[in-house]
Amino acid sequence: MKTWNDFVAEYVELSDEKLAAISHKLEKVYLHKGDYFSEAAKVPNTVAYVLEGVLRGVYYTKKGDAITRCFIPEGSLSADYINFEAATTSTEYIEACTNCTLLVFSKKSWEQLSEQVVEWNEIKNKMVHQCMYQKSRKGPVISQDATARYEAFLENYPNLANRVPLSHIASYLGVTLQSLSRIRKNVR
Repeated sequence: MKTWNDFVAEYVELSDEKLAAISHKLEKVYLHKGDYFSEAAKVPNTVAYVLEGVLRGVYYTKKGDAITRCFIPEGSLSADYINFEAATTSTEYIEACTNCTLLVFSKKSWEQLSEQVVEWNEIKNKMVHQCMYQKSRKGPVISQDATARYEAFLENYPNLANRVPLSHIASYLGVTLQSLSRIRKNVR
């Protein structure tokens, strides 16, 4: 399991004092499977590091169907960052696919770190850039057939196939549960 300090070290080397100053701003939050970290129609005011578990970005169609946009496994940053920065309401939910342990920054503490740790803006920008890149790169390509989309899912999320509900994977791939079941039999 990658710790918060390991995650930060991927971006810049910091002294123990600076790491402690950052860690002091974190609050440990536990979510049960199905709980929301962030909700549509609300202004997101937190950023999380996923210590344990898996989150998903999800939105609902007018018919009420859930569409999974992305998965956010442990060792990743999670936020509706564009709306977080702009202080605007979100159109999506971030939901726990499994029980989760998060290390959470409030907006106030996220911003205060810029004044306390000289390197924070650089770290923050690199983390957010990587987070946005991963989310955009991992979406299924609808022009691919369903089997190719599932194979890409396995490549992008190698440890999730048996951890998250199949209904979430089917929604991510844009297929029915029955189709996903057939695909899984053929891909193994």
